[in-house]
Amino acid sequence: MALSPQITNLIIILGMMQVAKKIPFDDPNVLNICRAVYIASNLIILSIYLYIKATIDKKKDMTTLKYVEPAPMGSSEEGKLVTTTVHAYDVGQLKNLMRSQGMGVLMMGVMHIYFKYTNPLLIQSIIPLKGALEANLTKIHVWGQPAVGDLKRPFKAAAGFMSGLQSGPAQADKKAVEAAERAGRGGVKEE
Repeated sequence: MALSPQITNLIIILGMMQVAKKIPFDDPNVLNICRAVYIASNLIILSIYLYIKATIDKKKDMTTLKYVEPAPMGSSEEGKLVTTTVHAYDVGQLKNLMRSQGMGVLMMGVMHIYFKYTNPLLIQSIIPLKGALEANLTKIHVWGQPAVGDLKRPFKAAAGFMSGLQSGPAQADKKAVEAAERAGRGGVKEE
């Protein structure tokens, strides 16, 4: 039985916290090595995402994809029908992954440079890389897994700590799409 990504992340974080206690971060050489590992990790993630982008653009899958995007949490309005292509959907998902990674680097930069925290360098060298290797787009475009089951577009939102507070998943079933079309909650096809 495989552990969920959240459980393995927790195990990695707890393990790395114990390892970080034994690392002499006050030694400039050790600190520079940790910085180099963090930078290398982010360069590997960037190269994975650029490879995925090249693969998406090479495939240029123009298959129409229709799904109902859930309404924002707390809103009384109904979900919006989105009509797009697999190519545009994948590019949008990749942009979200890259934006998330960029925000992580920015936060780590503030924590490390401004607040002088060094311990998170280790954890942030492993967890984001693990996440990039486990992302749905990576599974499809790098590892070559078929887009079925959990990898069927639109992707299900990853279950996480705050997932109960968010709006529901996008609905791609025929019944939900047809109901949204009849209600006139349509969207414009993105090219």
